[in-house]
Amino acid sequence: MREVVLKTVNLSKNFKDVQVLKDISIELERGKIYGFIGLNGAGKTTLMRILMGLVKSDSGQISLFNESKEQLLSGKRKRIGSMIETPAYYPGMNARENLDMARFSHGLPNKGLVEELLKMVGLENDCKKKVRDFSLGMKQRLGIAQALLCEPDMLILDEPNNGLDPFGVVEVRELLLKMNREKNVTMLISSHTLQELYQLVTDYIIIHEGVIIESISKKELQEKCQRHIYLRVKSPFLATATIEKYLDTTNYQVLPDQSIKLYDYLDDLNRVITCLVQHDIEILAVAIAEETLEDYFVQSIRGMGND
Repeated sequence: MREVVLKTVNLSKNFKDVQVLKDISIELERGKIYGFIGLNGAGKTTLMRILMGLVKSDSGQISLFNESKEQLLSGKRKRIGSMIETPAYYPGMNARENLDMARFSHGLPNKGLVEELLKMVGLENDCKKKVRDFSLGMKQRLGIAQALLCEPDMLILDEPNNGLDPFGVVEVRELLLKMNREKNVTMLISSHTLQELYQLVTDYIIIHEGVIIESISKKELQEKCQRHIYLRVKSPFLATATIEKYLDTTNYQVLPDQSIKLYDYLDDLNRVITCLVQHDIEILAVAIAEETLEDYFVQSIRGMGND
């Protein structure tokens, strides 16, 4: 059964005269991992801060675990672990002391959890070192451990792989997948490393200039990025009408930039070209193509620019 654990309706936020979020409406389902994608300044971190109550929206509504009353949301946020921007820590303390301080502030009595988390994030051998002497990657690991202290039902992570070496990236990925698999933890994760997200998430949310431009499942994205005939023509409307009538297929997609993806006739490209030429459709570009997540993201952003 579908269970929505987080929902926003028309969230908006201005900083002075700049609108950084505009009518943000999203739904996150229990047990799914959402990749949050956007350029720098697109509004990802601001939305995450609003969801965690660190910044107040100017308008709109948030619902967490079926609760939307503002005065009750703080209680629901205790079920969410987060790491947004630079993790907060006491530089003069070691990792264990930092986690204990965070545990005390959350009123969590489980002292054994600290040792478990240190081992889980790979800091058990560095737990006595002062955090001010940590590398960026070690600080990220500590931030992830802090996010896991409340044994969350949901995680909100802003660039969790920042500063991690390739081995650390794999470790964090495996940890998050394990939590999702074993505890059904819902996750919202922003990252500029799109290929890493592809190995982790079930769904994507794309934001551009404060507007959600698409929410799409990994399966849907794979279908859209599958091998296809790429066409740019003088008249997309006439081209698609011709394809439907004379090639007897509707298995195509017209993109925001008016290019066409045709998923049939991959083994008979000449037939497609001949059909269009015979019906006076001017072809500007044609190729057999297959897209990556990066290609799709860039195309989505460019499509917004052409609106």
